[in-house]
Amino acid sequence: MKIAAVIVNYNTRDLLRRSLSSLFSARLPQECALTVIVVDNASHDESAAMVASEFPQVTLIASPTNLGFTGGNNLALHLLGLQVPPPTFATHFAPAPRLESDLASGEKPPHAVLLLNPDAEVAEDALIEWIACMERIPSAGIVGANLRYGDGSFQHGAFHFPSLAQVALDFFPLVGLPGTHRLRNSSINGRYPAALWQAQAPFAVDFVLGAAMFVRAAAINDIGGLDDGYFMYCEEMDWALRMKQAGWGVYALPTAHVVHHEGQSSRQVRWDAFERLWRSRLRFYTKHRQQYPPGYLITLRILIRLGSAWRSRQARQRFAQGITTGLEAQRELAAYAAINHF
Repeated sequence: MKIAAVIVNYNTRDLLRRSLSSLFSARLPQECALTVIVVDNASHDESAAMVASEFPQVTLIASPTNLGFTGGNNLALHLLGLQVPPPTFATHFAPAPRLESDLASGEKPPHAVLLLNPDAEVAEDALIEWIACMERIPSAGIVGANLRYGDGSFQHGAFHFPSLAQVALDFFPLVGLPGTHRLRNSSINGRYPAALWQAQAPFAVDFVLGAAMFVRAAAINDIGGLDDGYFMYCEEMDWALRMKQAGWGVYALPTAHVVHHEGQSSRQVRWDAFERLWRSRLRFYTKHRQQYPPGYLITLRILIRLGSAWRSRQARQRFAQGITTGLEAQRELAAYAAINHF
């Protein structure tokens, strides 16, 4: 069996080092080979140089432009020989990037691919657990992980497809009200019960978080790669829905443990990331509008406008109280204005 792991990196050198170390420390079944590819999205923190010098066994693709999460992963999947076309993002950002790769031509594609964030570290037995799950459930197209934050606390790694209630809770978090914690961790907010995560058995879900996705190659060949119309965010949600529509299952696996130091790349550009999140969410809702009842998109946009107005008022109050600077407030207000026009 051949397994590949793909990491798309942007300026997270130290976390990337830990992620790669965890992969090469993970156990594999006998006669199972692991190929690791890192796509570096024009980082300026010497991430690519670190990979080249410290992990020579890694196939490094150093892109001079930022292809995003989807573009970077699709590029790697294409080079692995899967039925994924080269990403269109390569033409959106600059001249087609010069790619450095030591992949041997003519190699057979892998049986499964792990898409792993650079801020994620796999446990020693995670790969074995994923492989065993795929073998037990032939219809499994995607299998997610049991995620933990860096401090060891639980992180939800699987979700129901989004609802209007989830959008409302994003904008109006109800902080401080009785029962808020239970509400935010309930199915109303897209979460699955903690009891499922505390068990040992895989369980079917709508979609898993893109921090760690173990994906069957046959499923990728069936439906294609990630939709690179999403630069980042919601691509895993879209992929899972397309998998389900094609008859493949999506599962969460409590025994595949991964530490996820969440959002390290996106924090570098907080409000840019916020805008990209909502651009991607609206693209998902529009693309899959047939999954939702009539009037859903209209109600969604009303919620976004109300939420943006409320958040904008809070931003102005923080500025008036001296909590934030004028520049910070201006950038936040611009982000709320932008998402109302997507």
